[in-house]
Amino acid sequence: MKTSTTPFILVFNNLSYSVSTFKEVTLSCMFCQKDTEVLSMSSKSKMLLNDISGEAREGEVLAILGPSGSGKTTLIDALAGRISKESLRGSVTMNGENMESGDLKVISAYVMQDDLLYPMLTVEETLMFSAEFRLPRTLSKSKKLARVQDVIDELGLRDAAKTIIGDEGQRGISGGERRRVSIGVDIIHDPVLLFLDEPTSGLDSSCAFMVARVLQRIALIFLSHGEIVYYGSSMMMNLSLFLSDFGRPIPENDERTEFMLDLCRELEGAVGGRKSIVAGNAKSPLKVSSQKMMKRPNSCLIYSSEYSNGSKHSFTLMLTTFVQHGASQKFANPFWDEIIVLVKRSLTNSKRKPELLLHKIGVVVVVASILASLFWNLDKTEVGVQERTGFFAFMVTTIFFGSTEVLAVFVQDRYIFMRETSYNAYRRSSYNIYRSIIVIPRLLILAFLLASITFWSIGLNGRFPSFLFYFLTIFVSLWAGDSLVNYSGFWIVVPLIGIFLLFSGFFIHRDRIPTYWIWFHYISIVKYPLQAMLLNEFDDPNVCLVEGVITQNKSCLLTGLDVVRKQDVTDLRKWSCLWITLALGIFL
Repeated sequence: MKTSTTPFILVFNNLSYSVSTFKEVTLSCMFCQKDTEVLSMSSKSKMLLNDISGEAREGEVLAILGPSGSGKTTLIDALAGRISKESLRGSVTMNGENMESGDLKVISAYVMQDDLLYPMLTVEETLMFSAEFRLPRTLSKSKKLARVQDVIDELGLRDAAKTIIGDEGQRGISGGERRRVSIGVDIIHDPVLLFLDEPTSGLDSSCAFMVARVLQRIALIFLSHGEIVYYGSSMMMNLSLFLSDFGRPIPENDERTEFMLDLCRELEGAVGGRKSIVAGNAKSPLKVSSQKMMKRPNSCLIYSSEYSNGSKHSFTLMLTTFVQHGASQKFANPFWDEIIVLVKRSLTNSKRKPELLLHKIGVVVVVASILASLFWNLDKTEVGVQERTGFFAFMVTTIFFGSTEVLAVFVQDRYIFMRETSYNAYRRSSYNIYRSIIVIPRLLILAFLLASITFWSIGLNGRFPSFLFYFLTIFVSLWAGDSLVNYSGFWIVVPLIGIFLLFSGFFIHRDRIPTYWIWFHYISIVKYPLQAMLLNEFDDPNVCLVEGVITQNKSCLLTGLDVVRKQDVTDLRKWSCLWITLALGIFL
């Protein structure tokens, strides 16, 4: 918690939280053969938090310790407003006043268990982009940079400031430094409350020590199966006194928190063991005095040598002051500023990995070359018409299935997006527009390569205007496919594209599709680019496809319009198909 001119106290009282689980029940079957059993499921409630109370004071770090599965993360989520109020019992107050979720997001930050950072950004760049999101536009760039430098010094990251974050494939900063960067990203706007989920998890002792030095002056809550077994100061005297009263004094050379964790594990395995220490904590003088203080009216008061006048400080007044100093009730920056910063960050991260774009270009060139050689210079015969329609169907399918490769990149983005938007770093709508904008240069390059390699080598109909429309259709299809994949899971996208292809009108004509399935034909994202390509190629009444001459005589057996009618793609014009593909990419 940050130190300010207003003393703060966060109090949580009688927090309880349970979830419904399903238990398998075995029942005998009355009407079946002997020894036959029927399985059914019954609902059962599991208590994750049970009557948890405590407080966090200004200038202190409250550590929540306990064995795996004891409810540590659940308690932090409850305090941070990440659990629905409908399912959480008890109260969480700041200076005696209840906190709404929106207010909490303004004054707090949440550091997740995993370090979700862009690997190719340096430490300084990562913190600077966070400052541009979280600090208001009224602050000059020099002041934001000064704040970043202060955080770098505060977290002991000066030597690593110009080093990239790194990942499994790229060497970067150490695990402890990465954890401190994660903390820095969320304290850049100087929040009143900072929640950290297992800040030293996965770190060696040296890195964990460096993180702990940042999080000094620790007070402790020990949990076991969602119940408090100890609440009080981590000072040796207090914890030793509590355990001595319980009959398990800390050995002289043992580390006190490790001893307490081992004791929790031991008591969890013994019949009634956990209940005895929970009861002991409830009767502890430390716990009793804490409960008395929390039950006072306006228990928000904090008294110290600096604030000895006994004045009360309202949470509402504190929130107003915090907003006046630059924090918006919702977001720190306007909509378009958020998009610009998102685009800048993405370009900075991706330009340091040019091999990703080169790989995609290589794949497109290989695929386009294979198609060009396979469908080389198709003639204008009935067989050639069939091969052309087959090429267009394969081209559109390849475009959409090829879009699934962006999932790997989006998964990394998605978790960072969830972390940043959960505490109002930027709007979700800003992110959606940024994702649509950032792919445009890459898709333009890929679409141009795909169109230019295949159009003239295959011998498609028309000149430059037809090529331009063909290129635009490929580009819009790539963009729509990218949008579809970004907001769906892999296991949904792949079968969905297959179903869209089935209902596109290529395998079965529109008039043969059953009435109860016809709606799927019209929402098929494959139908419209395929129809646009067919119309671009065949919608020309002056070309005779069989003879290859202008249709001024009666010798022509097959015109472009005949193909259009045969393929049943007469319901829309080609430009309408292009615009609908674009719209589906936005709304699907």
